[in-house]
Amino acid sequence: MTDIAIDESAPALAAETMPKQPLSRFAVALIELALAVGGFAIGTGEFAIMGLLPDVATTFDVTTPQAGYVISAYALGVVVGAPLIAVLAAKMARRHLLLVLMAVFALGNILSAVAPDFLSFTLLRFVTGLPHGAYFGVASLVAASMVPVHKRAQAVGRMMLGLTVATLIGTPVATWFGQVLDWRVAFMLVGGIGALTVLLIWIYLPRDKVADGASPMRELTAFKRPQVLLTLAIAAVGFGGMFSIFSYIASTATKVALMPESMVAVIMALFGVGMIIGNIGGAWLADKSLMGTICGSLVFNVVVLTLFSLTATSPFMLCLCVLLVGCGFAAGPALQTRLMDVAADAQTLAAASNHSAFNIANALGAWLGGLVIAWGYGFAATGYVGAILSVFGLMVFALSYRLELAAKRA
Repeated sequence: MTDIAIDESAPALAAETMPKQPLSRFAVALIELALAVGGFAIGTGEFAIMGLLPDVATTFDVTTPQAGYVISAYALGVVVGAPLIAVLAAKMARRHLLLVLMAVFALGNILSAVAPDFLSFTLLRFVTGLPHGAYFGVASLVAASMVPVHKRAQAVGRMMLGLTVATLIGTPVATWFGQVLDWRVAFMLVGGIGALTVLLIWIYLPRDKVADGASPMRELTAFKRPQVLLTLAIAAVGFGGMFSIFSYIASTATKVALMPESMVAVIMALFGVGMIIGNIGGAWLADKSLMGTICGSLVFNVVVLTLFSLTATSPFMLCLCVLLVGCGFAAGPALQTRLMDVAADAQTLAAASNHSAFNIANALGAWLGGLVIAWGYGFAATGYVGAILSVFGLMVFALSYRLELAAKRA
């Protein structure tokens, strides 16, 4: 079996030492495809449950809000699992770790499909969320290690394309199967895609070696680096706006824009299209200007989210703004690549924690959006909440940039 080569000009990938024999473009493409299929499985499993909550509630004889606890359980698993696994698995080769992570994800979904009661189902969703962040973090590092330094973000973007395509195709298909047949079928389907990912990674991803000196303590040094913490804060705060409106978009469409319920599926598809555009365009831009892409994405979000609130009564503008909000995902590959640059020899923990940060953004945006609605400002006001969060993200970015300039001058 051939070995992975790492570009000599790229930042060191400290968790492993990669042999120098280069891979063909076709071999790299197959590896990126295998990693993207895993992202597709994770994205489908994470979001499909949102459309199946009433069915889950009926099966387990709980209310729909109570059934929503399983979404929180999964998100908690992501937040906890990403840094914990990155630290505990510091001495594992990346190929081996990816196989284990996706096997746990696949098994968790299959067991979720046959859960006998609500408590076991909730616990299984927590366990299934544990590999989420670590998988994306390690997969990003693998993808970036196979290309020249000036193409790292695009490689990360191609790997993350599976996640964005899941919002457009995977989630609607799994939701349809779950509603027409049974919600358990949807989770079995996701488990099957996870198992396929294990097979693809086993076949196409070459074996790699663990670097000398790799250890849990070295990974933990990531959290001692101010730029790592600031970059994670940008993700956790600055991109909560996307989730502040996404969490309540169905009600905004039907109660504010007075659109029929049948249009909600179209709006969700537009959001997915926007994420794909943002992921591809943002990755290309990040390889041209990493910090410029992060800053530009935050400014873009401030404008679009404000426009969303101002024009939410118009069906056309609502659809346009939802598409543009999805495009705000352009910062995803940029932030992931930025963490590679500032984490030094603790890249696995930093890269994995990025997805914990995005799940914190999810929780923060949904919570603050819900507060504004409960206070009587209406569903359209969630855009203002998102714009304010993006402004705070810009403030954190400005601090990060200023500290970096000061460090270079010192």
